[in-house]
Amino acid sequence: MNMKEKLKVPTMAQMLANNEVPEILFWVGCSGSFDDRAKKITKAIVKILNKCNIKFAVLGQEEGCTGDPAKRAGNEFTFMMQAMQNIQILNGYEIKKIVTACPHCFNVIKNEYPELGGNYEVIHHTQLINGLIKEGKLKIKGGNFKGKRITFHDPCYLGRANDEYEAPREILQKLDSKLHEMQRSKERGFCCGAGGAQMFKEAEKGNKEVNIERTEEAASLNPDYIATGCPFCNTMITDGVKLLNKEENIKVLDIAEMIINAEDL
Repeated sequence: MNMKEKLKVPTMAQMLANNEVPEILFWVGCSGSFDDRAKKITKAIVKILNKCNIKFAVLGQEEGCTGDPAKRAGNEFTFMMQAMQNIQILNGYEIKKIVTACPHCFNVIKNEYPELGGNYEVIHHTQLINGLIKEGKLKIKGGNFKGKRITFHDPCYLGRANDEYEAPREILQKLDSKLHEMQRSKERGFCCGAGGAQMFKEAEKGNKEVNIERTEEAASLNPDYIATGCPFCNTMITDGVKLLNKEENIKVLDIAEMIINAEDL
């Protein structure tokens, strides 16, 4: 991050040393921490939190993988090891509320950590942003997106797994843009492939890779932007746009990035 921007990203350890308690813990996740493209999403969320004067903290080097990839791959032992280590740290800091930009982290911490002793209020970053807008803490205008054609790709672990479809759409409608729904959206949404770990392995035999199928469906609407709410979705659909040679016409952005681009935070 550019130091000139003076982004404030305190760690829980720093807050504890100052006898401070954050309103919310920002769970950055593996993609948001290490993937260069996803780091831009992390930065956008921090800008929004700073802009709205939300007292937050990150775990920093104390944050480990949630264990979701291991669990989905069938390695329950590794999942338990990773989850228990995270829960021990979270409970040690007496964390009550967590926000994350990754629906995979969101789903596993919200739904699978409680039975292991990790009970927290967990929200997705689109839910946080939507709440800040409704409370009047974040005021946005269409800006660069006014009148643009936008379609939103539902992340599987936000939508079908947790029934959150409206928060991201309510945000996009505040951009004075034209929201066009894909044929397969909301409850009938179609996975980009990373829910099936296609980011991490070669595709199975078939006629077409799943991210190409989904990107073609989005591109058929002739959007100016494909909005995402998941770093894995962002990668898969960005790759799809590149393979379709439509990079000049279609941009893929996370909703948090669209907010800061509209407002130039």
